[in-house]
Amino acid sequence: MAAPRLPVASWGRRFCASAPSPWRLFGAMCLLRLPRITQNLEKEEEEMAALMAQIELERSHYSDHEIRRLEEEEQLRRRKESAYDDEEAVGKTVLLAQDLEDKWEQKLLRFEAAPRVTDADRNNNRTSLDRKLDSNLMLLVKQKIGSQELWLLPQAEWQPGETLRSTAERAMATFLGNDIQAKILGNAPYGIYKYKFPKAIRTENNVGAKVFFFKAFLQSSDFSQVKLKEDYLWVTKDELGDYLKSEYLKKVNRFLLDL
Repeated sequence: MAAPRLPVASWGRRFCASAPSPWRLFGAMCLLRLPRITQNLEKEEEEMAALMAQIELERSHYSDHEIRRLEEEEQLRRRKESAYDDEEAVGKTVLLAQDLEDKWEQKLLRFEAAPRVTDADRNNNRTSLDRKLDSNLMLLVKQKIGSQELWLLPQAEWQPGETLRSTAERAMATFLGNDIQAKILGNAPYGIYKYKFPKAIRTENNVGAKVFFFKAFLQSSDFSQVKLKEDYLWVTKDELGDYLKSEYLKKVNRFLLDL
């Protein structure tokens, strides 16, 4: 038996008069500082890299500099054999390929690579971006949730008229200011964390909260114009367990990748 048809006028009442959600919505931003240097190679990786470099060397062609050096060596050999003096070369300064190589060798000896381990690493300064240069760093801030102060990703409550992405952007701007340079990845959230409020404050219309996570890559490490809050940290994925609650950490780890 077919269901009775509703009058057209009742459709509007049915779909427009929707009850408010019992869940409070939040947008959170996972702001990452990408690695600045490559990670150290494992023993197997070093052996493979050396093998590939040797294969590439054996199969490669001479560069212009190498061809020039071979030609100069051939010219010198012929001059020695024939005892021939080039009158046009008398009084001229000739820079040979070997001279260039000697010059480059001296420059290389003066070069000093920047250290992989920084002062921030040695002092375990987790408020500094100048640490763990071969790993991702994630921004954590201490926020008051109810009567507790918890380490979280920067988050803010959704306001009518906002998209969840713009809510997450507002959360990031609240902490870092509007001049922060970051590339936000997409319009859809990467994860969600849902929790219920304690029974003492839970009501039928206020059951709990849903936090939608978005991701962004930090594009500038210059915070000279930014007044950061006191309670913030830049931590690696392995260090998150020192600050985040276990259930929250599980949701965050689901969308984190080691780059």
